[in-house]
Amino acid sequence: MFSIINILAGLAIVPLFLYIRNPYIFHDLGYAFRAIRCVTRMKRKQKLSPSFLGCFLEKVERHPQKPFIIFEGTSHTYSQADRQSNRIARVLSTHAQVKGGDTVALFMGNEPLFVWVCLALAKVGCIASLLNSNIRSKSLLHCLSCCDAKVLIAAADLRGAVEEVMPTLLQQGIRVFILSDDSDSEGMEGLRAKIQQASDQPLSPHLRANITLKGPAMYIYTSGTTGLPKAALVTHERVMQAALMFSLSNVRENDVLYLYLPLYHTSGFLMGLCGAMETGITVVLRRKFSTSQFWNDCRKHDVTVIQYIGEIMRYLCSTATSPSDRDHKVRMAIGNGIRADTWSDFLQRFGDIRICECYGATEGNVGFINYIGKVGAIGKENFLQKMTIPYALIKYDTEKEEAVRDSRGFCIEVPKGETGLLVGKITPRSEFRGYVKNKQQTEKKKLQDVLVKGDVYYNSGDLLQIDHQGFVYFQDRIGDTYRWKGENVATTEVTDHLVMVHCIEEANVYGVAVPGHEGRVGMAALTLKEGQDFDSSATYQQVKSCLPAYARPQFIRIQDALMVTGTHKQMKRGLMEEGFNPAVIKDPLYYLESSEGYVPMTQDIFNSIKEGRIRL
Repeated sequence: MFSIINILAGLAIVPLFLYIRNPYIFHDLGYAFRAIRCVTRMKRKQKLSPSFLGCFLEKVERHPQKPFIIFEGTSHTYSQADRQSNRIARVLSTHAQVKGGDTVALFMGNEPLFVWVCLALAKVGCIASLLNSNIRSKSLLHCLSCCDAKVLIAAADLRGAVEEVMPTLLQQGIRVFILSDDSDSEGMEGLRAKIQQASDQPLSPHLRANITLKGPAMYIYTSGTTGLPKAALVTHERVMQAALMFSLSNVRENDVLYLYLPLYHTSGFLMGLCGAMETGITVVLRRKFSTSQFWNDCRKHDVTVIQYIGEIMRYLCSTATSPSDRDHKVRMAIGNGIRADTWSDFLQRFGDIRICECYGATEGNVGFINYIGKVGAIGKENFLQKMTIPYALIKYDTEKEEAVRDSRGFCIEVPKGETGLLVGKITPRSEFRGYVKNKQQTEKKKLQDVLVKGDVYYNSGDLLQIDHQGFVYFQDRIGDTYRWKGENVATTEVTDHLVMVHCIEEANVYGVAVPGHEGRVGMAALTLKEGQDFDSSATYQQVKSCLPAYARPQFIRIQDALMVTGTHKQMKRGLMEEGFNPAVIKDPLYYLESSEGYVPMTQDIFNSIKEGRIRL
């Protein structure tokens, strides 16, 4: 009897012991159980249908009259979306003569037709190529060439962009359809009238019999910060995995999602739209983000879940405060890229909203979710993930721009609390399919012989840090970190200090080459707050008091607006190449004079630096 009591007492102490060792153990277990449930459900759905279309059709059958898409005052039910996509699928199959396995490029902005066309393409077994609606000319032709598109479907308001490249499209034999009643442009056919006249009855499932889990579902173009877009191949399995993000984050069937992110990108389409279909929720869709209308829309439609990227959250926090700031039903925000200070400001101002920060890449094979809600962290390690998807943080030399290897030629894992390059092992379970028709860039993202001979890892290009509690923190992107005076400088750290100056709205920090000097010296492109002039004295005092000498930007460039990609990533390469020559740059430039602070940059100063008369 005494031994039984001891055993029971010991068992009772186990949870306490585990909690002391890991205060987040119960959160970890809860997330693991939720992940197992989600994956099991996904596997069951995959047996019925290997496409995300199956998730949608299941919801059509379960609640046909439930609102699916609300757009500019009009509500479209799941059943209406199904019937409308049937019409488009029938027109594409009979008139455009597309068939299973063909690639169809979609050139549209956010609107319900984007959703209907994507569903239609899935119903006839086609691969959708999601083109950024902002690309033009050379980039547009490049993207069409990448995916070998046989057909291009364009929104009516993008007719002009298509007409610019029409001669080349005709030469390449690409059929072009515009979503209007008719078209008077040579080679461009109107589709809207044909769609309205088509039958809305279901099409034969045999049309999509070619679809397999490992087969291509779509091409999504990584915007990148340099060069032409790269087409990342996304399989049907990957689409369904990404769609689980909402379920993993505890999105419920009665939630309402506010979606303004571009549908041609991963966040908007895979996480947002496909996640909504997987959970069966209602989507309030906007053409683009509007700071002034954001909270009004949320109140009007009883929005409970919002998607975000970091800059959007900062825009919301920068608006004038209002008594109605907390007058909303938003309970959760899902996204990536929010800075710790913005995170705290957002919660303090807009109320108890659960922020679920996540990390991943369109083509990547490893990601994280901050299911705890720890401010500043992009994710949390979980024992289940570590067991199933091998990854590591390895030492990286930012000056040589390569992984550090030991005497045996293997990479070196960094200890907890240190910054390292995230790499994910490429396995059948965690694939890296690379970029279509771009073997060079695909191979460039692979690291060989990382921890053992013969292994292959995906190179994320991101420097992360994992603390002793398993929280993951973003540090920088490779190329964003520069080395000066023998020290590594993290651009995010410099940015965080610069935006604290009263006159500065945004900052883009990068390193520029200086003749006669090794490494790169710091430079910052800034935008100023409305009605403010550049306060050189305040900026100097800020960097002097907060940053070591080697990390202080030597040059300042004032711009009207910072250049960003379609996903609001700051573009640096062009700025780095332009350098700090006032003869080349027409924007106001400032130079950090050691005794006077930031002074206007002149050609004499530039020439003195170039000729070595001024040493930095």
